[in-house]
Amino acid sequence: LRAVHVCWDEQLIQQIAEGYKNQGGLSNTFLLAACRKGPPLYSAVDAILKGKEGKLPDGVTFADKDGHVRTEFRTRWYMTPEGQTYRTYALQTDVIPCDQTLDPAICAAATPYPESAKPAFVGHYWLSADRPSILASNVACLDYSVAKGGFLCAYRWQGEPQLDNSHFVWTRKNS
Repeated sequence: LRAVHVCWDEQLIQQIAEGYKNQGGLSNTFLLAACRKGPPLYSAVDAILKGKEGKLPDGVTFADKDGHVRTEFRTRWYMTPEGQTYRTYALQTDVIPCDQTLDPAICAAATPYPESAKPAFVGHYWLSADRPSILASNVACLDYSVAKGGFLCAYRWQGEPQLDNSHFVWTRKNS
């Protein structure tokens, strides 16, 4: 199985591994290249740690949970974007006010997670739901906003290549 903060993209993981190797491991040089905008390593680390984003059409914005006005949205990086709208391809609790078909540039930039790939477990998204559920047959999020009144969630993986909603366990803090 795979565990990653937000997004598994084999090409980006390889790019980070190469940077790690070429910069002498977890060195100051590696960390600076990973944390400063500009070097290619930054973009790879940013996507793995914060998720892939797509630009909304001109003039379309939304306010996130903290009131910040956004012009980009987090994508369902594991899905094929063709035939999706901005709203259906967004992976976030904030509602995207746009039902237009995705811009071809977003589709061209996507690298969907293969259905045949190992199961991937992610966090970060602060999803809200009555109960956890898989995002794709081999992708599950384990972050259901426990710090904001959601629930603490885990998945009992038993080696299955296709994930099963019945393997989630969770608890809520009693109010």
